[in-house]
Amino acid sequence: MPAIKLPDGSSKAFDAPVTVAQVAAAIGPGLAKAALAGKVDGQLVDTSYLIDRDAELAIVTGKDAEGVDILRHSTAHLLAYAVKELFPDAQVTIGPVIENGFYYDFSCKRTFTPEDLAAIEAKMAELGKRDEAVTREVWNRDDAVKFFHSIGERYKAEIIASIPADQPISLYREGGFIDLCRGPHVPSTGKLRVFKLMKVAGAYWRGDSNNEMLQRIYGTAWASQAEQDAYLKMLEEAERRDHRKLGRELDLFHTQEEAPGLVFWHPKGWAVWQVVEQYLRQVYRDSGYQEVRAPQILDRSLWERSGHWDKYRENMFTTESENRYYALKPMNCPGHVQIYKSALRSYRDLPLRYGEFGACHRNEASGALHGLMRVRGFTQDDGHIFCTEDQILAECVAFTAQLQKVYADFGFTDVLYKVATRPAQRIGEDALWDKAEQALMESLRASGAPFTISPGDGAFYGPKIEYHLKDAIGRTWQCGTMQVDFSMAGRLGAEYVAEDNSRRVPVMLHRAIVGSLERFVGILIENHAGALPPWLAPVQAAVANISEGQADYAKSVAQTLVNQGFRVDPDLRGDKINYKIRVLALQKLPYVLVVGDKEMHAGTVAVRARGGVDLGVMPVDAFAQRLSDDIAARRQVGGTA
Repeated sequence: MPAIKLPDGSSKAFDAPVTVAQVAAAIGPGLAKAALAGKVDGQLVDTSYLIDRDAELAIVTGKDAEGVDILRHSTAHLLAYAVKELFPDAQVTIGPVIENGFYYDFSCKRTFTPEDLAAIEAKMAELGKRDEAVTREVWNRDDAVKFFHSIGERYKAEIIASIPADQPISLYREGGFIDLCRGPHVPSTGKLRVFKLMKVAGAYWRGDSNNEMLQRIYGTAWASQAEQDAYLKMLEEAERRDHRKLGRELDLFHTQEEAPGLVFWHPKGWAVWQVVEQYLRQVYRDSGYQEVRAPQILDRSLWERSGHWDKYRENMFTTESENRYYALKPMNCPGHVQIYKSALRSYRDLPLRYGEFGACHRNEASGALHGLMRVRGFTQDDGHIFCTEDQILAECVAFTAQLQKVYADFGFTDVLYKVATRPAQRIGEDALWDKAEQALMESLRASGAPFTISPGDGAFYGPKIEYHLKDAIGRTWQCGTMQVDFSMAGRLGAEYVAEDNSRRVPVMLHRAIVGSLERFVGILIENHAGALPPWLAPVQAAVANISEGQADYAKSVAQTLVNQGFRVDPDLRGDKINYKIRVLALQKLPYVLVVGDKEMHAGTVAVRARGGVDLGVMPVDAFAQRLSDDIAARRQVGGTA
């Protein structure tokens, strides 16, 4: 007679073994209808799962993150079911949950078209309305392999054959469709009502370019129509803000096939870059960092000693000279250790903080490259702190405060914190990992920063805090990081003289505030929809003359402002002033200064802020003060138009 303890602390006793669905029904009809799965003693299970012992149970619904994931995974199966109904010759492969949705890969001679996607989505809705039960079956592995071969599903058979023979195979059946999955899944297809198919893309089987190119159908699914509508609206807004499109329209940068994953910065884009870099350089100085510069290419032996060669080799660009093998640095840490080792260090020197705008290269897959967001060549605002164990907490707390201020200055005040713990493949003793993980968690508690755990997502040499900022349309971007590393400094022979004159290995803290400067500039462009605040804008104002008679005055005003350190261009084209204002508005400049005869004779400018806001006529010095105040306060002006 199981006793079931519920999340609110209450308990329910039953006379016989009971399913999760029956417990939900005993609590109330509303919960029974909403139940998607259960969590029994912390493990997710189907609503049909039979509880035959005392246990803790939480009913999982669409209000829970796990419930939304179950909806999405079940919708991926519904997609495969619909494809098989419409295109019986298609073979199914895998269909996992991804952020905000799911995908399923198919092998099919037919190339799926937008019209096919519409038909598949309609078939999915039809299957959902049938409200067919989704049931779990456990099979012997070899029987499952034979079965899937018999129905022509060789990919699914290959997947199952790779599972150890002594492991039971979990299959889920809905109507005439059956698929491999560990589950759990929704109890019936009727629970799947809110979804949309998004696009088709190519994907190699098992991610290997030597294998067949499959067709990947992406979709999204939600617990409510309102949530899906909000997500689709966000996607529309994200498309409007796409930094690649804005980069072309605003003449900031471009990429091209002759340099895949590398960026050609135009003058305006490089101006933005320089503002960001110089700002961060001042942060270095204010925080006690010494700026350094390490070589781009280092001997392979150094990467072997650091551990990067074994763990990161496939992502490194290599070269050879005079029978020696080298690698372009994918990160800066081994170089900074060499600078640290160049002199004998004492405990009195610690903490020793190095910072570098280090140019790094990583051999990212070509299919993963994405504008400024995913590149092969990038610059990190990279820093390393060499310290003693008892200095870790203070350094981590200080860094979190520093990072929060920097993000706020760039307009990001909503920051999420995650602690990424030890991965399966790692270096160093577990006792040291215990210390490092606890140090990071304690530093966030001391900073008053609530955090979540990302199990297994740490670097191979140490755990890390991931700092995720939220942008104007609610997306999150992981930029900053703080990593505690007890291993690398010792592997590379770094040490210091302790108070007792013994030689000890320093703790190495790896930290970055924005991470890749390329990516951060891309985030800034998208966050502001290209309408950067005056302190970041590549051109802060344009001076436009109404007619040829004010050309010299317009040039003089622009030069006066340039001489004061502002980024200002004259617009002396012979077009009508209304046309020039429209063109300048498309460049998303913070200010447009219009000068006619009246302004020329009075030594003034007519000021228009972004978004068509008329600020009236003012002396040039008054405008310069206004712009200076905008920059000092790092505030936005006007709208995003």
